[in-house]
Amino acid sequence: MAAQAADRRKIELDVSGAEWQSAGDDPNGVQIAFVDGYIAMRNGAEPDGPALIFTPAEWRAFVLGARDGEFDPNRQPAG
Repeated sequence: MAAQAADRRKIELDVSGAEWQSAGDDPNGVQIAFVDGYIAMRNGAEPDGPALIFTPAEWRAFVLGARDGEFDPNRQPAG
């Protein structure tokens, strides 16, 4: 596990000129932007705050997990 953590590199991405898209009609909610082959996600209520940066594979895993209810606090554990 420690080796995996050591192999992870922090992605530095300039999102200052990104075209942010809001999820739904709330500009203060989650926003995403596609920048240089990566996907950035931020809190629209804090546009000058930090952004999470995903590779395309990470983004796909996140979206598929969300669709499957992986992040639903009421979901019952498998097994």
